[in-house]
Amino acid sequence: MFYYNICNKADKNIFKKQCLALEKHIPSIVKKNVIEDVDGSVTQIYSVENKQITVHNSYYVGAVYIDSEIRLEDYFN
Repeated sequence: MFYYNICNKADKNIFKKQCLALEKHIPSIVKKNVIEDVDGSVTQIYSVENKQITVHNSYYVGAVYIDSEIRLEDYFN
């Protein structure tokens, strides 16, 4: 599992930009469910060739971060 800390505070705009960047740079990405928590936190789930990527905008943790089953650096040169 790979972990990427994008921003040290929850931010809707950064979350949206990060999701768009993944969708643009990973050719085989498939957008799945969006999960919204009662505190306004949002998680976007993606799949890439049976592997999962989740992008979190968490007010509980206070961060925008990614959990990924694939190495994302390979797509961002």
